[in-house]
Amino acid sequence: MEVSMKRKSAAILAAALGMSLLLSACAQPESTPSLTPSASPSASAPQPSASTPQPSASADAQSTGGILSVFSAEDLDGNALDQSILEGHTLTMVNVWATFCTPCISEMPELGELAEEYADKGVQIVGLVSDVLDSDGSVSETQLDTAREIVSATSANYTHIVPSVDFYGILYQITSVPTTFFVDETGAQVGYAYLGARDKAEWSTIIDEMLAEVGA
Repeated sequence: MEVSMKRKSAAILAAALGMSLLLSACAQPESTPSLTPSASPSASAPQPSASTPQPSASADAQSTGGILSVFSAEDLDGNALDQSILEGHTLTMVNVWATFCTPCISEMPELGELAEEYADKGVQIVGLVSDVLDSDGSVSETQLDTAREIVSATSANYTHIVPSVDFYGILYQITSVPTTFFVDETGAQVGYAYLGARDKAEWSTIIDEMLAEVGA
């Protein structure tokens, strides 16, 4: 059974990494100005349908207290999460990814390694899975299963958030994946948002720069 599961995980990862036609849907590496939580979608972001839940009142708190100062959501296993997951961490790296995105998946094994290596430096990595919601805002169990399989296959063994309505203000501003940004213990953004996948050495340099910025 264990061998079968390993083969299944390897097959999932290989298939995901082989989807070269999806590269055009993902971002090339670059950095952008800070994200600003908003209760309204940006001009370039997809508009919600009439049945899609609107950004919650937390967007107002986020706009004054920090991009992730107030939120509630669940992880891939259905465990409740809120802003308290930031406590005790000098820096949290939030990696927004999607199950269809080859560059997203390709960097996840090294993100898993970085999560372990920086844990004793007050840094945690958190994934935000952007494509597990249906058009009405409900969670797609099929997509959720796919996300779990990808996480297992890539050994990206850090927390992955299923976005709730509290994250809509952020997701409306993200036009491509992966997009990565950093927050401090209060949920305030640190530095820039980064578009595109990077290798381990590049992320290590960026993390060190962000730590220096918060005075760690």
